[in-house]
Amino acid sequence: MKVLFLTVSIGGGHTKAAEAIKEFVDKKYGSSSTIIIDALKYVSPVADKLIVGSYLSTLKKTPKVYGELYKLSEYKENISDFTKTVNKILSNKLCKYINEFNPSIIVCTHAFPVHMVSNLKRKRKITVPVIAVVTDYANHMFWKTDNVDAFIVAHDYVKQRMIETGIPPHKIYPHGIPVSSGFLIKKDKKFIRKELGLDDKLTMLVMGGLLGMGKVEDIFRNLINCKRDLQVIAVTGDNQKLKEDLEEMAQNTDKKIKIFGYTNRISDLMDASDFLITKPGGLTITEALAKNIPILLLPPIPGQEERNAKFLLNCGVAATFYPEDSVDGLLTQVFDTPLRYQHMKEMASCLSKPNSSQDIVELMERFVPPENKLLDI
Repeated sequence: MKVLFLTVSIGGGHTKAAEAIKEFVDKKYGSSSTIIIDALKYVSPVADKLIVGSYLSTLKKTPKVYGELYKLSEYKENISDFTKTVNKILSNKLCKYINEFNPSIIVCTHAFPVHMVSNLKRKRKITVPVIAVVTDYANHMFWKTDNVDAFIVAHDYVKQRMIETGIPPHKIYPHGIPVSSGFLIKKDKKFIRKELGLDDKLTMLVMGGLLGMGKVEDIFRNLINCKRDLQVIAVTGDNQKLKEDLEEMAQNTDKKIKIFGYTNRISDLMDASDFLITKPGGLTITEALAKNIPILLLPPIPGQEERNAKFLLNCGVAATFYPEDSVDGLLTQVFDTPLRYQHMKEMASCLSKPNSSQDIVELMERFVPPENKLLDI
């Protein structure tokens, strides 16, 4: 089975979702050819730099502006239509690559390439089946498009919201957001803590996302200054300055602190921790749910993160943790009450979909002709 994964490198989560499905395909079909392409970067490096750069700059400098644009794009067709038009223009170069690679199926983990391939199918330039994977716990009108064979969503709630926008129910599958198989293995907490040089006691994992964005500094300061006997693991992603700032702060505390920049040990760090403190990005949240770790949410970026946060809070798997909150007071609520803490863990287990990648691949097989399932390069 030849699979073409199309994504966009914004934040890291979309690519990680593609990698998780690819991992399962490669394991099941050893002779298959699978490839992940950053669609926007491939068709136009200039457009990629402009769009992704503007997106990240807006998130960092004026998140409220981004939030308003996000909301307006659902109700103001001219904003959404402009983006769709850009994708249509850029889709022609992608068409050539698709025809050369000749995939059995295309899997898109970002809405941009969904519209590109939808446009190509509409023009009958390609006929390959297309599956879209939504990597948030919320829907957005931008996902609504024709010529997509199936939509993978995180939960029945997202499916219902999609149905309300006019997407046929039979096209929507709540198989969950796929994560790497490493997050499906739970290691012994005491063992991992010892391996990391930590004590066997209350451990807080602070993550600001791949780019190290969020109110991490304020939260970190609150944690190391609180009276509670705890230790802290912090992950700053690619934000080197943030890492250096946290390391400087850590010199002024007796608490055990471990600070990582970009790391491939997130699974182990979650196993070592009692709480994950993070912004509500779709992939990070899904990895935490797979680990059944209770979540304390940093202030979300207006837009999809706000909606992710609302979903998690309504489900009882998370609580909010803002810079002005008392660490000791919050832990009194969510940790010192065993029933509450256990409930958060159980709800994480309920929301987790450990078979997501397998279910998605089995769905892909339904759309691929039998003779193409064992097709090699």
